[in-house]
Amino acid sequence: MKEHALNDQRLVQIALYAALIAALGLIPPVPFLSGIPITAQSLGVMLAGVMLGPVRGFLAVVLLLFVVAMGAPLLAGGRGGLAVFVGPTAGFAIGWAFAALATGWVTQQLQRLNLALAAGIGAFVGGIVVLYVFGIAGFMLVTGNGLVRSTQIMAVYIPGDLVKVVITGLVAQAVYKGLPGAVATRTA
Repeated sequence: MKEHALNDQRLVQIALYAALIAALGLIPPVPFLSGIPITAQSLGVMLAGVMLGPVRGFLAVVLLLFVVAMGAPLLAGGRGGLAVFVGPTAGFAIGWAFAALATGWVTQQLQRLNLALAAGIGAFVGGIVVLYVFGIAGFMLVTGNGLVRSTQIMAVYIPGDLVKVVITGLVAQAVYKGLPGAVATRTA
């Protein structure tokens, strides 16, 4: 009976973080000439990885992307449907799942560090390094721009994502202080 309740709790957490990422899409995006808006949703991806751990964070994003693919307008600016996966932001959308996975995995590996720092490092690796690899690759494929040009275009987004990294670390630490069991990347 305990295992069943634990599985139910994990499913609820996955759905909750998918909903959180969707809710962050309600914050109006800041458009850029590149066709890739600045959104708050990558903050939700980073938090999903830190708070749920790598596998459940990955599954939360996959759930959200599945619902988006079915047509739900849950991405920033009210975007949804299969067209999302062929536009200039396609690499970022697909990369979210792997960003959450990497964020959670790195944060778990840094158990000896203060959680705010571990989560910040995890969010940097997953939410910037991994996400930008996917995002830049997708942007290159869709636009035909080369690696250097695509990287230059994406560089403008890094300062905002660094702010999200700091927020992720601070939120994780605050939640852990009040409710340690809510942070799956911490064993103690």
